[in-house]
Amino acid sequence: MTRKWAGRHAPSLEEFEALAAAAIAALPPEFAAPARDVALQIVDFPPDEFLAGMEMDDPFDLTGLYSGVPLTEKSLFDQPMEPDTIWLFRRPILEEWIERGNVSLGELITHVYVHELAHHLGWSDADIAVVDRWWE
Repeated sequence: MTRKWAGRHAPSLEEFEALAAAAIAALPPEFAAPARDVALQIVDFPPDEFLAGMEMDDPFDLTGLYSGVPLTEKSLFDQPMEPDTIWLFRRPILEEWIERGNVSLGELITHVYVHELAHHLGWSDADIAVVDRWWE
């Protein structure tokens, strides 16, 4: 029996950031401008307060999250409490990538990023499903 994973390592946070940067660079022009206004955070796991707020127990169940106020709900009179941020969670994304086995890591990171960007744009999950048939 050979160990095909011997000598390999999981992509680092920096490598994830490079893949996310490639996804952002490839966005169509109508999405590139709004994407520049959203911070990107890549961490190993979702913070406990995110999990609690979503009533989730397993940190592997959350691959990404948009935190902020969608563009469709923003007002010039609102004082921002924190920057709009897209969070990518490395370990859950890696776990899903391994389980799927049929997409590249870059494709999965792009999908998660675009899904969260859609929330910034004010799209519901149902709206996203119409545009993004990736899960089928």
